[in-house]
Amino acid sequence: MKVSVVTIVYNNSSTIRDCIESVLAQNYPNIEHVVIDGGSTDGTLEILHSYKDRLGYLISEKDNGLYNALNKGIEAATGDIIGILHSDDLFYAPDTLEKVVAAFEESAADLVYANGLYVDKEKPEDVKRVYSSKPYKRRFLDFGWIPLHTTIYCKKEVFTNFGLYKENYAIASDYEISLRWFKESRIRKYFLNEWVVKMRLGGKSTTPALQKKKSTEDLEIIRDHSLPGAFTLGCKIGRKIPQYLLPKIKDFQN
Repeated sequence: MKVSVVTIVYNNSSTIRDCIESVLAQNYPNIEHVVIDGGSTDGTLEILHSYKDRLGYLISEKDNGLYNALNKGIEAATGDIIGILHSDDLFYAPDTLEKVVAAFEESAADLVYANGLYVDKEKPEDVKRVYSSKPYKRRFLDFGWIPLHTTIYCKKEVFTNFGLYKENYAIASDYEISLRWFKESRIRKYFLNEWVVKMRLGGKSTTPALQKKKSTEDLEIIRDHSLPGAFTLGCKIGRKIPQYLLPKIKDFQN
């Protein structure tokens, strides 16, 4: 099976090279790296062009926000499986995509999700937050549970049959599409109990100044999906506390 890895980027010259090298380091042979640049002016585009022959797809043009950019990447992707790797992020290990593909083949699932780590922006070996998951049960959604979005891989027909990211949300559409997938009984899901991604802290939704906006959008999404309103939002926010505490009591250095 072919895997399309979609990366969107805008003015992120400090980490985009690490992201691309992380994809190139994967030992799975059939990977297409789709990169959507929003018209960078800080040197990012020059870095991308230096890898142009090793990327599956590259375009640089103004977009209408991160979810518009993600939708462009998904529409351009030609893989059987699609996953997201943001420009700040890294795969956990060289065999990550090999394990993801094996999970699809062994489970016959439409969607595979796993565990992820948040790491220090400057020292990605320093784990700051642990985002582990578990086998899915519908009731978990009421309590604010959802897998880390960049640990979720879907067959392309999931997007074809159930839609792309909703672009009316500025910061929380990944939560909306994840709820759409996990509420949908026709999508066969499989939990891969492996670490698959290292996300640098400081992304758009992890910036403290934007947490209020994210919570407002989350609450609207929760209500649209007929979950228990403020209760679900409170549980979703509360889940972050042990995620930050766990690295302080257990060694997750990698």
